[in-house]
Amino acid sequence: MNEMELYSLWCENAKEDPDLQQELAQIKGDNEAISDRFYRDLEFGTGGLRGVIGAGTNRMNIYTVRRATQGFADYLNQEYKNPSVAISYDSRIKSDVFSKAAAEVFAANGIKVHIYKELMPTPCLSFAVRALKCQGGIMVTASHNPAKYNGYKAYGEDGCQITLRGAEIIIEKINSLDIFNGVKTSSFDEEVAKGNISYIGDDVIEDFYKNVLAEGINTDLCASSGLKVVYTPLNGTGNKPVREILKRIGITDVTVVKEQENPDGNFTTCPYPNPEIHEALKVGLDYCNKVQPDLLLATDPDCDRVGIAVPDGNGGFALFTGNEVGAMLLEYICGQRTKKGTMPKDPVAVKTIVTTDIVNLIAKDYGVEIIEVLTGFKFIGEQIGLLESKGEENRYIFGFEESYGYLSGGYVRDKDAVNASMLICEMAAYYRTQGITLMQARENMYKKYGMFLQTLYSFEFEGAAGMNRMNEIMTELRTSHPAEIGGLKVERFEDYKASTAKNILTGEVTELTLPKSNVLAFYLENGCKAIIRPSGTEPKIKTYITARAADRAAAEVIEQKIYADFTKSMK
Repeated sequence: MNEMELYSLWCENAKEDPDLQQELAQIKGDNEAISDRFYRDLEFGTGGLRGVIGAGTNRMNIYTVRRATQGFADYLNQEYKNPSVAISYDSRIKSDVFSKAAAEVFAANGIKVHIYKELMPTPCLSFAVRALKCQGGIMVTASHNPAKYNGYKAYGEDGCQITLRGAEIIIEKINSLDIFNGVKTSSFDEEVAKGNISYIGDDVIEDFYKNVLAEGINTDLCASSGLKVVYTPLNGTGNKPVREILKRIGITDVTVVKEQENPDGNFTTCPYPNPEIHEALKVGLDYCNKVQPDLLLATDPDCDRVGIAVPDGNGGFALFTGNEVGAMLLEYICGQRTKKGTMPKDPVAVKTIVTTDIVNLIAKDYGVEIIEVLTGFKFIGEQIGLLESKGEENRYIFGFEESYGYLSGGYVRDKDAVNASMLICEMAAYYRTQGITLMQARENMYKKYGMFLQTLYSFEFEGAAGMNRMNEIMTELRTSHPAEIGGLKVERFEDYKASTAKNILTGEVTELTLPKSNVLAFYLENGCKAIIRPSGTEPKIKTYITARAADRAAAEVIEQKIYADFTKSMK
């Protein structure tokens, strides 16, 4: 069917949601608006669904959610006998509606559903999958995207986001389904009455808290440390669990940003609720100017990422990057566990290929093995599972990615901002008792290991034309990659889609052992680096730049030169 035929089909059949009918009526005669909604199916990627909320095959709505869930259900019934799933959801618009729609499809397909009775963070979903011995899970969220987006993350029985193999099978099954006639559904209330859908109990939540608390190292110091915190959940799921954990470790001087305390899918005061960016933290920083805390803590809507800002020593507050916080946490964990004699034999830390290389130097200092994986926390979770299969789960001490995701225990298999918030506050409290600010701790790390400046730039490409241009750019960089970037020679080029690495100086080509992925890496002179990849969830090409130098000012000059060259490539 072409776009206009699909539009007519939806006008006739998509009548359960009045919002969709209103939207379809509003775009009548607007060919561009119709095309944007129907030119493709919303893609079920390796992480699940994500898209703009609205009417059409290229939007998040109950029909695209049901179709994707039917494909997931068919996969689970094919792979397992009597499977069950866990479901959670965040504060986004229609998250509760989509979670119930998914539950109705699973129940109609004979799959037992365990669903949280209120919005809960992503790590709590990962935990529930394992705790309730489910074979799958769904977290309804669009993570840190703007308010117009929603989506869901699909999980396997290990508590990780679904494997590449699983995703491929699910996608094949989804593609074979008619969106209106190929989906089984049922009544949520009737399925609850039958016992096919049940609510996850408080005992599971309490068990999650206990596992988070078990990851503490110096929590006994927190109550007397005098640490003062401003916290914002950015209108998401972190409000209750993060505050509960901080209270339990004795951090009670916590000022919550009232405008961002309660669930609000419109994110009125933070249109882009991403703790990686300054705009999302503006209201929290305004509180900091009044309260003068030791730390600003901000978790994203599904509470799997956390960002921080700290006093800069000049009357303002400095935002730390995910790379900086992760490296500082690794150094803190290694130093304190070594001091206390709790470091396991042959310890392991895991990082993604786009995450700072300063951790290699920190790990070397403490005898920690670093394992590198592809971008995506599921690959970190996968490594925990591999250790667990060998009875060596305790070797894992920390995993993180540059996009503000951290995890110090194997009780979940996704990034956990509840765990990370506790560790960050504990680290800050410990340093405070030593007379050291987090700003000083960061500078001490750079003095010891050298300056590593990492920067992420995202180049946006909207619509069908944008998708085509993204593909063209990746092909151009892959086939005729530059010999020099930012005035620095390219010494090594890695193509993760072709699984090849070429030493430019010698011409030697070797095989990359990580799974194939549309990622290109340019290793430059003096330890500098640039990694390029299309986003798996947004119409963007992401560029990760590493500039190494004697100090920050020199690194910033190098970084800008590298960025300028890539800007030319992205036009």
